[in-house]
Amino acid sequence: MTDWQTCPAVERHPDKVSGMWVFRGTRVPIATLFENLKDGASIERFLEWFPGVDGAAVEAVLEHEVQALAHPVRS
Repeated sequence: MTDWQTCPAVERHPDKVSGMWVFRGTRVPIATLFENLKDGASIERFLEWFPGVDGAAVEAVLEHEVQALAHPVRS
């Protein structure tokens, strides 16, 4: 599981979108990015659909996930 607390592009508040991790300054859950990519959407299309999210935030989220996969936390 990815530790999103260390990703500066996201935030989570209990009273915002049921406490889901969202792109900072928006109400767009980061899960929405992964769902759209899984369904074949491009990053450019995602940014068109969610204009409050900027490309740098998407890149930061994707890079954070890549790093989490490359360096899993061992329990």
